[in-house]
Amino acid sequence: MSEFAKIELDGKFYEFPIIEGTEGEKAIDIRTLRATTGHVTLDSGFGNTGSTFSEITFLNGETGILRYRGYPIEQLAEQSSFQEVAYLLNFGKLPSERELNSFKELINSFSTLHEGEKKIIEAFPTSAHPMGVIGSVVGSLSAYYPEYNLPMLTDEQRRKAIAQLMAQVKSIIPYFYRMTQGLEPVKSKPHMGYAADFLNMMYGSDDYEVNPEVAKALDVLLILHADHEQNCSASTVRLVGSSHANVFASISSGIYALWGQLHGGANQAVLEMLQNIHDNGGDYKKYLEKAKDKNDPFRLMGFGHRVYKNFDPRAKIIKKACDSVLESLGVSDPLLDIARGLEEEALKDPYFVERKLYPNVDFYSGIIYQALGIPTNMFTAMFVLGRLPGWLAQWKEMKEDPNARIGRPRQIYTGANERMYVPIDQR
Repeated sequence: MSEFAKIELDGKFYEFPIIEGTEGEKAIDIRTLRATTGHVTLDSGFGNTGSTFSEITFLNGETGILRYRGYPIEQLAEQSSFQEVAYLLNFGKLPSERELNSFKELINSFSTLHEGEKKIIEAFPTSAHPMGVIGSVVGSLSAYYPEYNLPMLTDEQRRKAIAQLMAQVKSIIPYFYRMTQGLEPVKSKPHMGYAADFLNMMYGSDDYEVNPEVAKALDVLLILHADHEQNCSASTVRLVGSSHANVFASISSGIYALWGQLHGGANQAVLEMLQNIHDNGGDYKKYLEKAKDKNDPFRLMGFGHRVYKNFDPRAKIIKKACDSVLESLGVSDPLLDIARGLEEEALKDPYFVERKLYPNVDFYSGIIYQALGIPTNMFTAMFVLGRLPGWLAQWKEMKEDPNARIGRPRQIYTGANERMYVPIDQR
């Protein structure tokens, strides 16, 4: 028996079907609301609005569940690899050994940057924010690969676009980083593995050897960031892609959406907070008290999450990876000491425990990046590297949906009513 929700407007009743997802999530289908009633809904921030059907990621913020294509994030982080997860997200299933190797080979075939890309990177000042550089270079790729500019791509073209972006973003970030350090770029060695090759291109030298523990921890961190349902940047990728903009423009838009401090910039904000605490004496306990004072403007960054009302399942996993990195590298850093002190005190403080304000994935990822020597302003760029397969999966799913329409939100106009133009000499 079908279920319906009834809305009464001006004495008339309208019925709208209730639909249910595979995990029991229910929604009122109001796609005909404006056409039948003349009304729209108002939902600032779209927190109560489902924008699409999707088979990619399921999360339940109340119970702390995150699954990619049905697979628990805990299992993928422990047993899978980032490239395998990228295949899963984009093609809907875990690959066979042959399929995974073929996918890796396709990614590896794009590891060398186009000379034009290098010139664009080199045209930026070394003081430029990496997110601006990455977004610009990715957006420019349509000039070098015009075959992707068609409104609809073949399956093979989509597959190549996914592999190309995964390879080239992995190369763009280290290329710009080394330029800012006055160092020559390091050639990609994709046979090392995705995370290990990235570290090699970042820090490679005659005496540099990639630490396998660090490479594994980075691979896990990329898996944890790979997708997160219809977040701000994923929704942006879908919205831009819905206009039939090319894949590079769509992904570039996601990069810019991620740049904001309320989204991908959160782990950068964590380190800036730690630096501020350090510069003011390093008394982290004092800052915990300030965080509890509602009249104090100080905000504790990296604790709690808008979606997860209990705990962030990714944080438990990345804490283990974080401890592994710190132990493996033997790093001594006052900011890391402050971070560990904040974590230890907050986890036993009733104020934070009762409000479920636990350290989240941004808190631990910031610590890992600090330990790796990655500049603070590049933290969000690292997030791009992880989130890229999710954006591509969201773009691919949207492009393959025969019912997809161009995104066009409505509004409630609150401006002036009609008024007559007055010539300037009469005002």
